[in-house]
Amino acid sequence: MCFPRTFPAALVTDVARRLEAGGADELWVIEDCFFTSGPSLAAAALAVTDRLTVGLGILPAVVRTAAVTAMEIATLCALAPGRFLPGIGHGVQEWMEQMAVRPKSPLTALEEVTVAVTRLLAGESVTMEGKTVHLRDVKLEAPPAEAPPLLLGVRGPKSLALAGRVAGGVVLAEPASPSNVRAAVAQAGSPEGFVVAVFSAFCVRSDRKTAYEWTAPWLAGLIEQKNPGLAALPFYDDLISRYAELGVDGLVTMPTDWWIELGPIGTLDDAAAHIEALEAAGAHHIGLFPDPEVEYGLPQLDYVLELANR
Repeated sequence: MCFPRTFPAALVTDVARRLEAGGADELWVIEDCFFTSGPSLAAAALAVTDRLTVGLGILPAVVRTAAVTAMEIATLCALAPGRFLPGIGHGVQEWMEQMAVRPKSPLTALEEVTVAVTRLLAGESVTMEGKTVHLRDVKLEAPPAEAPPLLLGVRGPKSLALAGRVAGGVVLAEPASPSNVRAAVAQAGSPEGFVVAVFSAFCVRSDRKTAYEWTAPWLAGLIEQKNPGLAALPFYDDLISRYAELGVDGLVTMPTDWWIELGPIGTLDDAAAHIEALEAAGAHHIGLFPDPEVEYGLPQLDYVLELANR
């Protein structure tokens, strides 16, 4: 399950405990400016669990220096060896601008940070004079005994190619369909051992129509924004035409197989079918992203547990 940025921070320990006790494998925490801090949430969740893996999607590359990012990751690895998965990404450039850290080339900045953090986590002494990263004889005092794969939260073809060259995998934001997973891995060059984590917009109800009615406005927003994650859908052109002609009501009445491709949306069986399709496409980690409003999103945790125990 994902822990939306809008959930109160104090809920993270209860959610982590419930997921672990109920048999789920992972909790993914979110860092978006200017909500809650990802490393703090991850530390809290790791501290109250013994088995649960905690993923962090994502740390914006330029908000912290590369050395501090490496320190954060190494500390979380020390708190819970083998149970932490870190993600780094470009961050929303408007937010970077607000903090006066927007790089001239986000792609160059992400590459420099990824390379520097990877080397620091490996225990190397790093000197680097780049466009964004400036280090002189920096070495972590306590690098992780086994560094986790560094996952890049990216979407465009150039960024995915970068992930394939310098990172251990990717975090694909919702909507990440099975088609999107296959396309992303191909654009990354299909490197050996490449780890794919996926966030999936999650809405399970007792009947499909109710779930579709709940989710259709969200999908309409993605269409209006020309979200690049939709482009890999095999029915993309038909989806755009349907929305242009029929609006949100047309999305509600889309074929069930379209919805199952799009996300774990509909009945519990539909959600299970989507997850199976993601795994078949090459996803290794799947974070189910509930409604951002606590009163609607938190009850979805019970469905997450039902799926985890199938």
